[in-house]
Amino acid sequence: KISVAEARKLYIPVVALVDSNCDPDEIDLIIPGNDDAIRAIALMARKMADAILEGKEELEKRRDEEAAIAAKEAEEAAAEAAAPEKEAPGEKAPTEEPAEKPIEEQPAEKAKTTSEEGPEAVKEEKK
Repeated sequence: KISVAEARKLYIPVVALVDSNCDPDEIDLIIPGNDDAIRAIALMARKMADAILEGKEELEKRRDEEAAIAAKEAEEAAAEAAAPEKEAPGEKAPTEEPAEKPIEEQPAEKAKTTSEEGPEAVKEEKK
């Protein structure tokens, strides 16, 4: 009774092996069983210990998997940071455009020629 009262004060759920001569109203999770036989108590203690060990192993596996995933992600991020930027889909990588070439000055005769006038107009001006 003392341990149940203490658990209630600290808001700890009570899990207990309950025999037919016990009051189950105070217990949160009831495990029906014979609390008078030593073999029954040993069986329950062994099963609870096995469950605890199994839970610890499962927790360790999950932590190892999460650590492996985190390490892999960190490695990929470092590789991306070290690698040159790749162009995104639909975008072209920026390239250096050559500086504009200066327009060569054309001789006055050629400058006067337009596509409408043709080369005959230039010859006539020379005469």
